[in-house]
Amino acid sequence: MVTREEVEAAYSRTAGWVRHTPVTESGNAEPYHLWFKCEYMQHTGSFKARGAFNRLLTARESGELNPEIGIVVASGGNAGLANAYAAAKLGVPATVFVPESAPANKIAKLHKIGATVVPHGTEYAEAYAAAVQFAEEKGAIYCHAYDQPEIVAGAGGVGLELLDELPDVDTILVAVGGGGLMGGIAAATEGRAHVVGVEPETVPTLHTALATGEPVDVAVSGIAADSLGARRIGEIGFGVARRTGVQSVLVSDEDIVAARRNLWEDHRIVVEHGAAAAYAALLSGAYNPREGETVAVILCGANTDPAHF
Repeated sequence: MVTREEVEAAYSRTAGWVRHTPVTESGNAEPYHLWFKCEYMQHTGSFKARGAFNRLLTARESGELNPEIGIVVASGGNAGLANAYAAAKLGVPATVFVPESAPANKIAKLHKIGATVVPHGTEYAEAYAAAVQFAEEKGAIYCHAYDQPEIVAGAGGVGLELLDELPDVDTILVAVGGGGLMGGIAAATEGRAHVVGVEPETVPTLHTALATGEPVDVAVSGIAADSLGARRIGEIGFGVARRTGVQSVLVSDEDIVAARRNLWEDHRIVVEHGAAAAYAALLSGAYNPREGETVAVILCGANTDPAHF
């Protein structure tokens, strides 16, 4: 289980390695106050760099990180990019297993960073199994995309920064795939803000787990599956969600597409579909703020092709 104290330790450890991303007011005319946490401006275009640096720096401190063998990660894109970037900054090799469906723009970026890319399987779970086997055979440090304490605690830095700049925030909307970002933010803001996890209807990992009382596999499909396509919610994220009372809401693919387009047309913000899911909860009415409520939307990633608007 990840706590605020662990998030604070991770934030201190990664200082100077990750960016402090801005919080901007939307200027909306609604009866609530809306702010955007622009985490898509983080290194490699997503929040994942925070957990990646915390995982690698912790492993280096403990002596576990072999500079000749390096690290391995399974990722549809963003976690791979972040861990490859962190590995490059620390001067160690990175091997990234990706589903065969991983977007070409993310694969190209992985190669540019210098990672060894291994396509395997049709979805994240298959790439994950292959990466774990690689770690066991080669002795590489395995960096989970979302379900390791260091990864979740590192991601929680988003919540600490948000509270620093917006201490009166009432509600935080965050997209959920495997639950690492949601879990980190909920731990960081426990007792301070209400966290709402937003998921595509086609990948309801948190929603299903809360309904059944434990993480279970769900079918994976839809427009945001490249970044929110975990087969089940992580144990850590789920535990934090239950402890802190995270609310779960669902949005359709059509809602996500509309939110992504609205962010560009009204705010000149370009994000990927997974990041737009959080904003879709407001536009679709899946989450309805009360009058005067201060709401922050986490825009967590921008690894997308603008030509696909």
